Amino acid sequence: MTMSFFIADALAEAAPAAAQEPGAAGLILPMAVLAVFFLLFVLPQNRRQREHKKLLQSLVKGVEVVTTGGVLGRVVEVDDNFVTLEVAENVQICVQRNAVASLMPKGTYKAAKRKPESK
Repeated sequence: MTMSFFIADALAEAAPAAAQEPGAAGLILPMAVLAVFFLLFVLPQNRRQREHKKLLQSLVKGVEVVTTGGVLGRVVEVDDNFVTLEVAENVQICVQRNAVASLMPKGTYKAAKRKPESK
């Protein structure tokens, strides 16, 4: 007794030869999916990486930044790998250069320090 209940013998023998060989039409859909994936995900990510690299290269003493952890501070010192930020009066922290997420407009640091405490 053969295990013909998995694949019917008649259907397996009657499969057309054209269905077994994918032609150019069978490759269009996967190529289109790859192109859409590339356009929607890869190109924007590369653009963001280039912009972040420019941001890190433009760090100088005195600019106001926000880190990836959400810490707002003014750059006091810039090293090849680290940035020292003043986060409060006479309070400085040292973070990795890559931890800087964005530059803030001038005056943001002072405005954040002057906010009255809410009750």
